[in-house]
Amino acid sequence: MERNNRCLTWEEIYKQIYKLIDKVDKLEGKKYKVWGIPRGGQIVAGMLGLFTEKLEIVDPLFPYKADIIVDDLYDSGTTYKKWKKLYPEKEFYFLFDKREKEYRGKWLEFPWEESGEKEVEENVVRLLEYFGQDANREGLKDTPKRYIKFWNEFLSPPNWKPTTFSAEGYDQMIVQTNIPFHSVCEHHLAPFFGTGHIAYIPDKKIIGLSKLARTLETYSRRLQNQERITNQVVDFLMKELEPLGVGCVIKAKHMCMEMRGVKKHNTFTTTSALRGVFENKEQKDEFFKLIEL
Repeated sequence: MERNNRCLTWEEIYKQIYKLIDKVDKLEGKKYKVWGIPRGGQIVAGMLGLFTEKLEIVDPLFPYKADIIVDDLYDSGTTYKKWKKLYPEKEFYFLFDKREKEYRGKWLEFPWEESGEKEVEENVVRLLEYFGQDANREGLKDTPKRYIKFWNEFLSPPNWKPTTFSAEGYDQMIVQTNIPFHSVCEHHLAPFFGTGHIAYIPDKKIIGLSKLARTLETYSRRLQNQERITNQVVDFLMKELEPLGVGCVIKAKHMCMEMRGVKKHNTFTTTSALRGVFENKEQKDEFFKLIEL
């Protein structure tokens, strides 16, 4: 999987520390007490205390005594909201804020951390323990590594480029049916899987047959919903082939519906997307007939 990592340097850390100090120096009056959110915020608080006399570090056990609460990172906002709810009157500062364009969507690695993968492994261990599992028992002790390996593999479909050829005057429907796929529901992180049917009517270009299946694989191996996959397949083929039209039908079973919630087994969801001449009744009926819908 191609990660959007950003390994932060100590130079960047100090630059941000000085920015926070400038904010503190602009505050009027007393010497302010600072407390850092464990773990990264404690490091930030310690560094701030070293570089300015206007701040006094509060004991880690007594956050309520602080005027200012700091953390190393504003990520999803969950940690901030938790502490802001507890201490709404406090000022909150962050060393790095992922709401800023420069850091948005990136995995930030701090110099004092182990590798990003090691951090994720520890989070998987904590998740297992949260649900009452013994993460050290034989069957689970290597699960964090395997879990990360699974996501790396699943979210890394092979890189490929569309292989196209001259249509040589062929102007009839090309249909590929029963293409298997697997994906993961972005709402519940539960699998959904099934088959896809893809068709197009060429204008000047045709695509290599395997690339129809590859298109479905590429868009399904992500955190997805079925409707989006269906649209992405036809939009991609419309852009790459400039055909007269494209149709895609996907039929899938969703474990987020079978294993949880309503728990209705052997239920299928079908989605379709039609572009170009496939929106006409004649081509639409032909397509659905060929895939037996």
